[in-house]
Amino acid sequence: MKLILTQDVRNLGHKDDVVSVRPGYGRNYLIPQGMAKLATSSALKMLAEDVKQRAFKQEKIKKDAEALSVKLEGIKVILKAKTGTSGKIFGSITTLQVSNALKDMGIEVDRRKIVFTEEPKTIGEYKANINLHKEVTKSIDVDVVAE
Repeated sequence: MKLILTQDVRNLGHKDDVVSVRPGYGRNYLIPQGMAKLATSSALKMLAEDVKQRAFKQEKIKKDAEALSVKLEGIKVILKAKTGTSGKIFGSITTLQVSNALKDMGIEVDRRKIVFTEEPKTIGEYKANINLHKEVTKSIDVDVVAE
C-alpha cells in the first residue's frame, strides 16, 4: 500500500514522503491517526505542486536549523537526579528535562526532537541526538549527576 505521509513518522519517513507499508498498518493506524493519506494519482500531482511551492521556505528552515546546530556545538547538559547507593536513578531522565535545561541556556529545542541513544538508568554520561531538520542532526552530551 502506497501512502503520502502528512507528518514525520519515526522509523518510517518524513512529511511528504511517499512510502510503502503493509495494508493493515496504513488502514488501521496511519490513515485514522491523520499521519498519512492514500497516494492516488491526483494526490501525487498535488504533492508535486506543493513541494515545488514550498522549496524556498524549506531552504530558510534548513538554514535556521544549521544555525541552531552551530549554537549547540560543544554544549554539555548537566541534569541532577535522585539516586540509590548503587548509582541507579530513581525515576527516569526525560527529553523534557533536557529541553528545559537547554531553554535555561537560551536555546529553544522542542522535546519531541530529542532522542537518547541509550536511556539513562544510572549516573554517568550519555548522548542525545537532536533532530533539527530532516537533513540536520546534532549530538549533545548529557551528564547525569547525583543530587
